[in-house]
Amino acid sequence: MHFLSIVTIAVRALRRNKMRSVLTALGMIIGVGAVITMVSIGDGAQAQVEAQVASLGQNIILIFAGSSTTTGARGGYASAGTLSVDDAREIQSQIRGVSAVSPEVRTGNQVLANGLNWYTTILGESDQYLAMRQWPLSTGAMFGDQEIRSAAKVCVVGDTIVRNLFPDGDAVGKTLRIRNLPFKILGVLQAKGFSLQGTDQDDIVIVPYTSAMKRIARQTFLRTINVQGEETDRMAAVEEDIANLIRDRHHIMPGREDDFSIRDQQEIAAAATASTRAMTFLLGAIASVSLVVGGIGIMNIMLVSVTERTREIGIRMAVGAHGSDVLAQFLIEAVVLSLMGGGLGIAAGVGGATLLSRINNWPVLVSTGAIVVAFLFSGAVGIFFGYYPARRAASLNPIDALRYE
Repeated sequence: MHFLSIVTIAVRALRRNKMRSVLTALGMIIGVGAVITMVSIGDGAQAQVEAQVASLGQNIILIFAGSSTTTGARGGYASAGTLSVDDAREIQSQIRGVSAVSPEVRTGNQVLANGLNWYTTILGESDQYLAMRQWPLSTGAMFGDQEIRSAAKVCVVGDTIVRNLFPDGDAVGKTLRIRNLPFKILGVLQAKGFSLQGTDQDDIVIVPYTSAMKRIARQTFLRTINVQGEETDRMAAVEEDIANLIRDRHHIMPGREDDFSIRDQQEIAAAATASTRAMTFLLGAIASVSLVVGGIGIMNIMLVSVTERTREIGIRMAVGAHGSDVLAQFLIEAVVLSLMGGGLGIAAGVGGATLLSRINNWPVLVSTGAIVVAFLFSGAVGIFFGYYPARRAASLNPIDALRYE
C-alpha cells in the first residue's frame, strides 16, 4: 500500500476519536513542554555564568601570591605578599605571547564626595586594565602611563559610586576623597551589574597601581597580577613560561612548593559552569520522566484501539492487506499522536519559559537544538511505544479477527 494512503487512513482513524486522541497526546504535550522549559532555564543560567566569565576579558591569566602563616595561623592563596611590580614588568618584557599586564592592588575604603560617603572596593591597576577586561567607559577617559609613573591622584569610578555620591549624575572632573586624599575623577565605567559571586561590579574605584601602593594601601608588594595572552591556543605555553620565570626570580628550587599560583580563564569558566551544567542535566532528566509516562499512555491507547478494531483489521487482511500494511498503519497512528503532542509541547515549553522569564526575571535561553531534539525524541517515543501494539495488530489471524465480536 502506498505510504500516503497509509498516513491518510491512520489520520482518519485518529479523527474518529478526537477527544481520546487529544487526551492521549496531552501526556506528550506536558512532557515535551516540561523538558523545553526546564532545559531553557538551565541553559539560560549557564549562558549568564559564561557571560560573566567572559566579562573578565579574553585569554586572561590570573597570578596569585602564595599563602601565609602568621603565629601559627595559616592564610590561603593571595594572603602573602610574594609578588612584586618587578615580577609584572618582567612578565611583560620577557614572556612571548603576552599582550598586556596589569599589577593589581585590592583594598576597601571609605570614599567621600559632596558631603556623602560610601564604602567601596579600591583597585590599583595599570592603564591596560580596562582593555584587558573589555570594560568601556561611558564618559571621560582612562588614566595613562604618565599618571602611573607619578602615582597621580586620579581615578575612574563605577556606576554605583556615581549614583551614591553624585546625585546629579555628573562625576567627571569632580573630586573623590580616599583616605582624606583628593582624587580627580577622569572617567565613569559603563555599568556591568553583578558578578558570579553576587558582588556589584560597578561598586568600584580604579586608581593607578602606584597610587594604590604608595598612597592608599601603603604596601610594596602585590597579591595579584593580571596577564592577557595573545593567542588562545598558546595559553598553556604562556602559563608554563610565566611559572618558570617567577620560580627563577623567586629562587624556588626544584621540588620546593611555589609561593604563587596561576589560574586561567578556562579553569574559572569550568568551575563556574559546573553547577549550572549539573542543574540543567537534572532538570532535563526529571522532566524527561513525563515523556516516558506520555509514551506509556500512547501504548495503552493503541492497545485499546487494536482490540476495538479487530474486525476492521480482519476485513483489511481478507481483502488483500499485508501484515506490514497493518503494522505501518498503527505505527504511524502512534507516531502522529506523539508528534502532534511534541509540536504542541514545544509551543507550550517556549511559552512557559518566556512567561517564567518575565514573571521572575530569570535568564532563559531557548535553543533551536533543544527544540529539534525534543521534536525528534517525541517521534522516537511514538515509534518505541507504538511498535508493540502495531506488531500485535499485524500478527492477528484474519479468520479469528473476522469472527471477533
